Amino acid sequence: MSDIAKTTSTATPRGVSPFPRSAEPAAHEAYAHACMKCGHGWEQAYEIEHHVDAKGELHVVYYADGERVPSPLTRPLCMSCGSNVVRIMRAGQVSMVSDAIANMHQRQGGHAKNAKNAKNAKKSAAPSEAAEDRTDGDEDAGRHHWHLSDLLHPFQHHRK
Repeated sequence: MSDIAKTTSTATPRGVSPFPRSAEPAAHEAYAHACMKCGHGWEQAYEIEHHVDAKGELHVVYYADGERVPSPLTRPLCMSCGSNVVRIMRAGQVSMVSDAIANMHQRQGGHAKNAKNAKNAKKSAAPSEAAEDRTDGDEDAGRHHWHLSDLLHPFQHHRK
């Protein structure tokens, strides 16, 4: 039994720090994460505490939602597929892209209906009229097929 801690075991339950809580206030940081394998994106806020052990070595401990977690900067894992190929960005990036995608789908909703109506009209039109329409512009010209790289494009900072 330890005289200092008055405990009989050195094991700690998951989520409990083996270090005493620091007298200094915890730092708060938030990161946006994007999985490069499945495309899943999420944001997480962390409380970061700095502790000095008995040997005088500094240890950084991360907490997310009150539970101790490994550092998100060393080996982040995707919460969806478990992949370790995860991009870490400043907070707000995932919500910005999610909003952009939602707006894109809302705009395409009306475009898709108009494209179907235009396609049906072209089928019933004479062949010469349909050929003239094709020269003005393809019906899929306004559509864009999205890929993961397109979603990450807003995060790329190009230097000029």
